[in-house]
Amino acid sequence: MSRYTITVTGQGRQDPDAIIGYDPPLRTYFLQAFPHDVTDDPALWLGTCSHAFDRLDDLHHAAIARGYDFMPLPHDIAAKLVEDQAAAGDRLPRDGALQELLNRLRDLG
Repeated sequence: MSRYTITVTGQGRQDPDAIIGYDPPLRTYFLQAFPHDVTDDPALWLGTCSHAFDRLDDLHHAAIARGYDFMPLPHDIAAKLVEDQAAAGDRLPRDGALQELLNRLRDLG
């Protein structure tokens, strides 16, 4: 799993320690930003299920729909994210009982 630090802005605040990356087992880009007031999870967490965001544009649109933005990405980070996804293409997808559970959880959400 790749993880890169970026700045996420929105709703009158910014998080300079936000994380963007690619999760090979889930085959999705993800974004984590802003500490949650109650839990240890991020308040903004996108890309938690299989194939949620196959393209960076899809992740960007989802962030905007929630009132946040992370563009423009630094060129080097954008390039690394694309490379991370390409490298993960050689990995076998999840299957079996774990994938079945993930699919059920995705369908419930």
